[in-house]
Amino acid sequence: MSCKRDDIFNAARKLIAECGFHGASVAMIAERAGVGAGTIYLYFKSKDVLINELYQDIEKRVSAFILNGYPGTGPIRERFIHLGTRLLTYFIANPLDFRYVEQFYYSPYGVAFRRDRIMGEPGKHTVYNELFEQGVSQQVLRNLPFFVIDSLAFGPLLAVARDHILGFITLDDHLLEEVVVASWDSIKR
Repeated sequence: MSCKRDDIFNAARKLIAECGFHGASVAMIAERAGVGAGTIYLYFKSKDVLINELYQDIEKRVSAFILNGYPGTGPIRERFIHLGTRLLTYFIANPLDFRYVEQFYYSPYGVAFRRDRIMGEPGKHTVYNELFEQGVSQQVLRNLPFFVIDSLAFGPLLAVARDHILGFITLDDHLLEEVVVASWDSIKR
């Protein structure tokens, strides 16, 4: 990725975390990135494209982090604990990414991405889809719709990450592990 593109991504991520999607104008992003507004349009067709590509960039980094050391086979519980722990660890270490992803998911921009991530395209299942499908078929997980399993499993993790980032709680290693196990308990049979 080019240096200017990185600068634009970093400026957009910070401004959107601070001001929201509508409050972070292209002019503000350009100023923060130290480029002209026209430069943004050399890299991105529109602000909407910038917002979506930034999300995809963050999602790639999150995926690479959580999949590092992921046991692709083995007990469903062990794999879930790995994913949950790594997800929380990433977002605690990268609060701007968390704030961006959270805003993205709960905005009109994120509806299709969220649906596709949970439902997956035919033949292109995510690690979460595979884990949930295997867990349900092996009768290790509750037989619930995937949207429900995803919400029960990851909703609390994201809420706790938010509370940590806001300074309401401090997640040390022990508490982080307890939170992930509690999420597991909500979806296991």
